[in-house]
Amino acid sequence: MDDRRTINLTDPRALRALAHPTRLRLVGLLRREGPLTATQAGALIGEVPASASFHLRQLAKYGLVEEAAGGRGRERPWQATAMFTSWSAAGGSPDLAIADQMLTAVVAERYAEQLQAWLAAKPGEPVEWQEAAGLGDVLLYVTADELRQIGEGLDDLLRPYLDRVGDRSKRPDGARLVSFIRMALPTDEPDAR
Repeated sequence: MDDRRTINLTDPRALRALAHPTRLRLVGLLRREGPLTATQAGALIGEVPASASFHLRQLAKYGLVEEAAGGRGRERPWQATAMFTSWSAAGGSPDLAIADQMLTAVVAERYAEQLQAWLAAKPGEPVEWQEAAGLGDVLLYVTADELRQIGEGLDDLLRPYLDRVGDRSKRPDGARLVSFIRMALPTDEPDAR
């Protein structure tokens, strides 16, 4: 998305640290809600303060969260260090590849949970949201460079809405948090033509 707001993980230990569902939820929560204490964050995701505090300290070890200004002791707030996280094991060590696979699997599981939650809630949602939300796919024959360009084009389309995530004052009336999930992956064998 935006390189200035992205933390790029290259250490397998950092990928493994983030590949914990509670930690992934905490990072997402801090990105959405801004600085929170461990007690506040824990309450919002259903964790006791001690557990939330432990996971926040683990995330801090790898630069994913940091202490925010204000507060002391148990009342110190935490904040995310970046709006986005990227990682890739391409050309890396076997250890990095295993950690990449682990984190990617946890993220994909989280996406599946979000989809299932939406499908369960959809019948009770307002009609305009039922019609606006989408799920679909399209098959394309593209080169790796073309696929990269498509991704960059989608990033460009989404960029004007990103500041709304961390700044409530920029959200128009009726705006809701929407998870825009993008998957673009080859579905055939490399030599299949």
